[in-house]
Amino acid sequence: MKKFGALITIIFLTILISCNSNKSKTTTDNQPTTQNEKKTDTLTKHLKPFKKELPTIGLLMYNGVLQSEVIATSDVFSKPTEDGKQLFNVISIAETNSPITTEEGMQFVPDYTFENCPKLTALFVPSAYDMYAQVHNEKIVNFIKEKNNETKYVVSNCAGAQLIGESGIADGHKIVTWIGGGEQLQKDYPNLKVQDDNLVTFIEDGKFSSSNGNLASYISALNLLEKMTSPEHRKFVESYLYLDRLQNWKN
Repeated sequence: MKKFGALITIIFLTILISCNSNKSKTTTDNQPTTQNEKKTDTLTKHLKPFKKELPTIGLLMYNGVLQSEVIATSDVFSKPTEDGKQLFNVISIAETNSPITTEEGMQFVPDYTFENCPKLTALFVPSAYDMYAQVHNEKIVNFIKEKNNETKYVVSNCAGAQLIGESGIADGHKIVTWIGGGEQLQKDYPNLKVQDDNLVTFIEDGKFSSSNGNLASYISALNLLEKMTSPEHRKFVESYLYLDRLQNWKN
């Protein structure tokens, strides 16, 4: 009888321990992640805060834009100092907040629209292979006119010069466009001083500067970067981007 009672006790204790073990496991599985187990938030990590005290670089975008001319400026101005300090706000702007589709087929979502765009220090005007729609879009042309009143610098790359010509903001100033496009640009906008695009890659005249576009857009961006910072920072950004490797790739 004593053996039977001892057996019952052992069985009871086994069931009790098993229940507590299962309960403990369930509680652990359902526990929220503790502070020591926080997952890395990769989105927040890479977001650059908009700081009102910093100069703001605006990148105009529209459907059909050559993405290299947007990326080049972003590449150059979004780089921090050697000690990691943010120097600029770099924002993209389009007519609406809908994603735009580049010439190359990628979709970019603008940060701001023409309606809520903050004050800009510099405006970069890129190009498309077919500029008819942009040149005949009054909202784009008027946006460029309005921003010219507040910006210290306006930069065009490639056929973006046509939008500058249509806006009239650079009449009487030197400008260059894509290789082969200068003659027509001069006919369409006789008040511009169009440079020979076979000889001139980049030109600066007052607050206005321009380039042949595509990868030459890095030249206009780096030139303005040095003007707004220092030769030392420009060299740092060039090294950050491995531009020396691009220049000497055959070696």
